[in-house]
Amino acid sequence: MCLKFSTALELTGKLLFRQPLFIFGYFCPRMKQFETHRIFSIAHTNEFNEVALDVFRFQFENNAVYRRFCHHLKKTPDTVLHHLDIPFLPISFFKTHQVLSTLKEAKTIFTSSGTTQSTTSKHLVPDIKLYEESFLKAFESFYGAPEKICILALLPSYLEREGSSLIYMVDDLIKKSNHPDSGFYLHNLAELHQKLLKLEQRNTKTLLIGVSFALLDLAEQFPMRLKKTIVMETGGMKGRRKELIREELHHILTQGLGVDRIHSEYGMTELLSQAYSKGNGIFQTPPWMKIITRDTEDPLNIQAHNKTGGINVIDLANLYSCSFIATQDLGKTYANGSFEVLGRFDDSDIRGCNLMVL
Repeated sequence: MCLKFSTALELTGKLLFRQPLFIFGYFCPRMKQFETHRIFSIAHTNEFNEVALDVFRFQFENNAVYRRFCHHLKKTPDTVLHHLDIPFLPISFFKTHQVLSTLKEAKTIFTSSGTTQSTTSKHLVPDIKLYEESFLKAFESFYGAPEKICILALLPSYLEREGSSLIYMVDDLIKKSNHPDSGFYLHNLAELHQKLLKLEQRNTKTLLIGVSFALLDLAEQFPMRLKKTIVMETGGMKGRRKELIREELHHILTQGLGVDRIHSEYGMTELLSQAYSKGNGIFQTPPWMKIITRDTEDPLNIQAHNKTGGINVIDLANLYSCSFIATQDLGKTYANGSFEVLGRFDDSDIRGCNLMVL
């Protein structure tokens, strides 16, 4: 039961918070521990909806930042009856607030890349095992057990900084691979080229995961024909090269590396789950993750399938931060649950997210 208490929500273009347990005149008790096994055992749509609503209730009652955001939109567990009605927190809050749904200490902090002039996102992770279970189960569902694959990582921009969730994931997969040739590569493209050729000769199932600009460097400097290797790009030029649309990037890579198609990984600092594409930029999510698009002019309105909108992500593995995030990406969803990423809002178009916090 909630007890009356007077407090105010101050709005100056963003939410300013007081009293971590008091919201719009009410005190809310914290919930008991959430049964995390429910997240990774989701098998069908109805079960996803049920667990998503329970996670929403858990985070509403345990996350002061998210709770106040929901109150501003007049959304509470009493009024939200379906996961499509759950409010999506603008991803920018990970730059300006501590987004936490627990009193546990965040022993791991993942940070986004950024320039010295920009503010980076911080994802506070109290339970790293949730992340490990999420990325391992998702990877296995798409590619099989990592111990059956040689995993090569070409991620120089991520290796050159600390706090990358991608590096944490790939490093763990490499260790689980237990293949003597698995490992990271920085700028030693010639060595990587020779390694790939040797693995091809041995008919070794191989995954080469790399950031876009580094894969382009490899394809241009050391063209080859890979038949046993999956090439997966993680997106982003990181300011190293001119940005390319997906079709152009994938065409150059398929021609230079001799593969039929380019796989892709969709993830970010603020998420603990990843979606994967096995070609043509069409992504699939694991059962505990769902993509929804919002109207670019009215961010509180859910967009229909096959229409371009802002990407909202439900990532139930984000139990101790926020599972409902409005990103700055643009994309389309399809009736079969797949989606594609078409680009990003520019500064002039980001009003869609801004409206949600004014």
